Amino acid sequence: MTTMPHWLWQRTRLTPDRPALEFSGRWWSFAELERFARAWAEVLRSVGVKRETKVALLIRNQPYAVALIHALTYLGAVGVLLNRRLAVGELAFQLGEADVEVVVYDPSQDDQVKALRSRWPGRTWLCAEPQLTAGASPPKTGELSAPPINLDSTQGLMYTSGTSGRPKAVILSYANHWWSAMGSAINLGLSPDDRWLACVPLYHVSGLSILLRSVLYGTAVVLHDGFDASRVNTAIFEQRVTGLSVVAVMLRELLENLGDRRYPPSLRVMLAGGGPVPPTLLEAGQARGVPIYQTYGLTETASQVVTLPPEYALRKLGSAGKPLFPAEVRIGLADDQGVGEIWVRGPNVTPGYYRREEEDRRAFADGWLKTGDLGYIDEEGFLYVLDRRRDLIISGGENVYPAEVESVLMTHPAVRDAGVIGVNHARWGKVPVAVVVVADDGLSAADVKAHCATQLAGYKVPRKVYFADRLPRTASGKLIRRLLHDIVPSAMEGDGADADG
Repeated sequence: MTTMPHWLWQRTRLTPDRPALEFSGRWWSFAELERFARAWAEVLRSVGVKRETKVALLIRNQPYAVALIHALTYLGAVGVLLNRRLAVGELAFQLGEADVEVVVYDPSQDDQVKALRSRWPGRTWLCAEPQLTAGASPPKTGELSAPPINLDSTQGLMYTSGTSGRPKAVILSYANHWWSAMGSAINLGLSPDDRWLACVPLYHVSGLSILLRSVLYGTAVVLHDGFDASRVNTAIFEQRVTGLSVVAVMLRELLENLGDRRYPPSLRVMLAGGGPVPPTLLEAGQARGVPIYQTYGLTETASQVVTLPPEYALRKLGSAGKPLFPAEVRIGLADDQGVGEIWVRGPNVTPGYYRREEEDRRAFADGWLKTGDLGYIDEEGFLYVLDRRRDLIISGGENVYPAEVESVLMTHPAVRDAGVIGVNHARWGKVPVAVVVVADDGLSAADVKAHCATQLAGYKVPRKVYFADRLPRTASGKLIRRLLHDIVPSAMEGDGADADG
């Protein structure tokens, strides 16, 4: 058993007066954040939370949520961070499967909680608002010990985003987070003046990792309650934000809002992940001097596991990079072109899924996690992520990667968003079909297909094109391709999409 001093306790002893958290113009030092976290720990202890108690958090990006996440570490409790955008039935399943005993929820979740309480009357429910509010100074607390961190113990359970099936509860240990943070620091470097902007949900692994790394590094978090391109850009210019994590749709909005301006030199890292980023979008950012580094990670790897080293940002544009220092990456069962399933191994990789032994047997082999993602590694060891294995379209024996087609669709100036799926075809087995969101109502399906035909082989060009007001995405911005199948039939009846050609 490997232990180390409690993370927030140790950070507070080392640099108590450093800024730890900013929200809506108010700053908390590490000493203030620790008092806030201890106060929440006292509240939780008063309702019976102890070591290994499963505590679900239905939270927004608010200061109380940051304090809550740290409070659980003082008690040795296991945090179960739930997506507050889920339906009641989905939340009920996760609460039951994860053996949750206590639920702390944001006041905005009142309606969901009323429905959930009728299903689970035996649980303890705490509304955050009447307890310790975000704006109030944390009260004085009693003598609550700061237990050492056992790196092998479970920090929390985090459900996968469920983009292609029923979500699974990923077990994340303190060791997973520690090694992820160390690998990231070795790759991207550190400065005491770093300020990382958290505008992704804290119930997503990228949001949670920002909070934990802040304590380990002694750097500040600028917290936003959601993503707004204008507000993010203002924070970069006015609050000296040095880093943030984005997905492709967020990056596009930031560049559009940026206009002809250039970011200040204080911004040194913009991590782009959540799926392959269209090369044209990366090129547009690089041409504007935006420090974009494509990255690849999963909930199962406690955030990023592969990131492009800064010195290769231009020469290897489009690559996710090389594995972080403690990790390994390989391609399993590659085809004759070197494309296969991405496998990862390392101390940042989850020990498994909670109460899913069959899933564990399928997902792990000799310590390697089979990610279900497709990619290849070039002759210099750089990983290129192509798509999810289950999203691969085999059309007439040829492989069509939806992400590749989507990246071409996004190069059309009138296309705001795009998703591609495979549909059954009597002759070819499956053919690609596109669903697009456009800025110009005059854009036709024929226009879209003609644009693709200039850049793609014929079998990759969408056989049909449908239009939608928006595409289904997770809170972290990932496209939920399986839900595109719900859009296509409804569109067939009334949008005049092209017939097979």
